[in-house]
Amino acid sequence: MLFPQLFFPSNNPTVGIIASLATYGVGYIARPVGAVVLGHWGDRHGRKTVLTLCMFLMGFSTMAVGVLPTYQQVGIWAPVLLVILRLVQGFAVAGEISGASSMILEHAPFGRRGYFASFTLQGVQAGQLLAAAIFLPLAHFMPKDQFTSWGWRIPFLLSIVVVVMGYIIRRKVDETPAFTEERAHGEVPVSPVVEVLRQSWSDILRVLCMALTAVIAVVASVFGAAYAVQPAYGIGFPPGVYLWIPVLGNICAVILIPYVGNLSDKIGRRPPVLVSTLSAGLLSFVYLYAISIHNLWLAMILSVLMWGVAYQGFNGVFPSLFPELFRTRVRVSGMAIGQNVGTMLTAFLPALFVAVAPPGSTNIPLKIGALTFGICVVAAIAAFTTRETYRIHLNDLGDPNAVPVPKGDYDRLRAETMVGAMEAADSQDFANHLRSEVLASHQHRG
Repeated sequence: MLFPQLFFPSNNPTVGIIASLATYGVGYIARPVGAVVLGHWGDRHGRKTVLTLCMFLMGFSTMAVGVLPTYQQVGIWAPVLLVILRLVQGFAVAGEISGASSMILEHAPFGRRGYFASFTLQGVQAGQLLAAAIFLPLAHFMPKDQFTSWGWRIPFLLSIVVVVMGYIIRRKVDETPAFTEERAHGEVPVSPVVEVLRQSWSDILRVLCMALTAVIAVVASVFGAAYAVQPAYGIGFPPGVYLWIPVLGNICAVILIPYVGNLSDKIGRRPPVLVSTLSAGLLSFVYLYAISIHNLWLAMILSVLMWGVAYQGFNGVFPSLFPELFRTRVRVSGMAIGQNVGTMLTAFLPALFVAVAPPGSTNIPLKIGALTFGICVVAAIAAFTTRETYRIHLNDLGDPNAVPVPKGDYDRLRAETMVGAMEAADSQDFANHLRSEVLASHQHRG
């Protein structure tokens, strides 16, 4: 973690760590604002336009981080500028996943929405792998002083390449039939945000609580990294080596997410989310314990199990479950508001974790593990109370009284979609197309 040294120098190591982690979290302050603005835009003007807007905002703000001066160069302006760019990033990403999930969901054939929508998160993890493929060799092979001076900037500057690639791909993507039909019939809402808050507030609350499961990613990649790497904690994991933990987790995620999405089309959305949330929460105890006993290999194995395996039961399903809770006319807004408010709350947990368990404190795995598991229990309760959506037709989604297709009929329709010669060929072409689109959408997030 270079940012405490580059942007937040302090004689007190705890202050430096908290300031850096708070800056990580401050970008999430803009997420609720971005969710309202971009959710409104996506439901009023279409999924394609909001995704393009998000891509440009996120890409250029990420690239700008690569040219920021450090604290030694401009003093207090360095962290101020960093915070501003984090706010822009947070605003932009607030509409990205909800827009991409809604677009894929509305294009997907009945019975395969979970599988195709899972590409959204598969693209996120693949983008993080791409970023690591650039960052890790630089960190390993460059002299430390050169990497600290300018080498860390290279991955951020390369965001311009992703922006250009993403724009070329997105020009060829059609708007969804569901939104196109709604617009043709003059049914686009004037104020989708007001409408969804008035009519579907309970589903927004459920999405918010389920989104708290992101605490697992926070524990694995943010607080876990600070705990393992920062000298003040005395663990002493080499920073370059510890960076392989999220890489291994993301490799597993890229492989597992489509299978989990497909599983949710067979057995429903809620079971994978429940198992994932509770098991990942329990694994956080032993993951942090492995760090506390200075066992790098055990920490890597448990990180893969917690983040790369257990957590993907949630990651592979929420891109279909969340938008399925809302009608087409308010889908982007409903998912964006619930998910981003929940994610915003988890983003400030690293700073809270450091305050609760600062360097030199005892029982860190027990304290942070208990907080993590408690949050996961809240998310699991929300998932348990959420209605099942996988057998509801697209036009009936968002209606609490919608009658699901009988299981036998659903299985037959799903089988016909999967085995039909023409449909199978079209689905594979569509899958390949969406993989390219979603990967381009999310590569810059790394």
